Amino acid sequence: MLARIFAPTLDVHAHCDLPCGVYDPAQARIEAESIKAIIGKLADNDDPDFRTRAVVIKEQRSELVKHHLWVLWTDYFKPPHFEKYPQLHTLFNEATKLAGASGTKGTMDAATADDLLAKIDEIAEIFAETKKA
Repeated sequence: MLARIFAPTLDVHAHCDLPCGVYDPAQARIEAESIKAIIGKLADNDDPDFRTRAVVIKEQRSELVKHHLWVLWTDYFKPPHFEKYPQLHTLFNEATKLAGASGTKGTMDAATADDLLAKIDEIAEIFAETKKA
């Protein structure tokens, strides 16, 4: 046991906290597409039970969008990315707000869902560029 404690260590440096390939903005996009679909279904249905379930699911999906974006923002993107793409912080801030209480989580506005999808697409473009490097 002491040999293990005092054994030499090896410093390892990685771009991500896990080998690359585990992060993808597609996860946020899938949830955002679900939000948009739910908003469409809500507009066509007057059943109060259905509407209640749909709103709960839409709010859960909005939280998942924020989660997936935060993971990308905090775990995948590193200082060199933010230097090369100075708009990244603003994009993530705007996208997470679009998924939050003043965005898709708190509204039934399809245009807000479209805005969220557009922000996710902007992030995905930068993400794809970083994967090429």
